[in-house]
Amino acid sequence: MPASKAQQKATNKWIAKSYDRVNLTLPKGKRDTIKAHAQTTGESVNGFINRAIDETIERDTEEGAKNER
Repeated sequence: MPASKAQQKATNKWIAKSYDRVNLTLPKGKRDTIKAHAQTTGESVNGFINRAIDETIERDTEEGAKNER
């Protein structure tokens, strides 16, 4: 059953309060590549991008700590 207009409005209000949005611009075809990869790992595109960002930050932080020694 589709969500009512009131439910959609409440959901959008909660998302606006709880999340930041980032507009991502990709070369043509890249979105399809990301979507296909995300599906192979059982993730959404959003989930995959968030995981990729988190893993890259973690890796870069560890490398930075190693370089400071």
